[in-house]
Amino acid sequence: MKKYGSSLFLALVLAGAVHAETVFVTLEKDNALAVVDPIEGKLIKTVPVGQRPRGIAISPDNKFLYIATSDDNAIKIIDAETLKEIGKLPSGDDPETFALNPAGDRLYVSNEDDSLVTVIDLARKKAVKQIKVGVEPEGITVSSDNRWLISASETTNMVHWIDTKTNAIVENTLVDPRPRAAGFTADSQQLWITSEMAGTLMILDAKTKQIIKTIRFEVSGVTADKIQPVGVVIDKGRGRGYVALGPANRVAVLNAQTFEVEKYLLVGQRVWNLAFSPDQKRLYTTNGVSNDISIIDLESQTVTKSVGVGTYPWGVAVKP
Repeated sequence: MKKYGSSLFLALVLAGAVHAETVFVTLEKDNALAVVDPIEGKLIKTVPVGQRPRGIAISPDNKFLYIATSDDNAIKIIDAETLKEIGKLPSGDDPETFALNPAGDRLYVSNEDDSLVTVIDLARKKAVKQIKVGVEPEGITVSSDNRWLISASETTNMVHWIDTKTNAIVENTLVDPRPRAAGFTADSQQLWITSEMAGTLMILDAKTKQIIKTIRFEVSGVTADKIQPVGVVIDKGRGRGYVALGPANRVAVLNAQTFEVEKYLLVGQRVWNLAFSPDQKRLYTTNGVSNDISIIDLESQTVTKSVGVGTYPWGVAVKP
């Protein structure tokens, strides 16, 4: 066997480390967090995290995971290396979805039962504001320029544009029934928001706060009632956007410039949420009913693998 010099061996080890990443998946029915190696395509382990975990995010420095454990009425802070709980945040009742701002110093929680958004100062681990919004707020996101906090109210069918400096609602936009998830383009110029009931995606202009395009999804062989858009992400270059279509078991691939649907990718059953790999070469989906995640190669636009993770995977976050 050929022997390598120590410097070459170290270089090979470091090169491997550069490409390593970890996918974290909340398991709503297992009260646990699944840890997946997406390169090997295998489940590494599961870790108990609390009652009914759903929303999840990783801090900008990749040191902490934030996990909404709905039945604990808390957002847990988890060390991303040791996976030990190191703190809790005052989230209000039954937290499900939340958003981190780009700086990682504010966290915004949707309090669905109370028609509120709770603003948390992460340094102080303290709720500093509660914002009254529409009925059943769920979808929530912050623009990349930190200008806007968006809260989507499912029953009011409304998007609330909240100024992050004042924590006040500046404007409201009526949208299709039951808006579920929202995401800004990287340049903060557009807001993409899904409507679960109408089976649509709406593109809003951030300057005018108005809808500039509505896309309706049609999948051959799938009835309209099964097409229920939920999670949505857009790549950094605004080349393509991806929408999870729920019980249609598909991810829609859209041209982010023309807004045309390019194709539908067959994934697992009841696809909920989506997350890019750090280099945006892969997309990960949580499939709630088939109890797995799908790994999508974005260069070839193909589903390359499914990985069983546990019961009812919901949220997904990725650590480089």
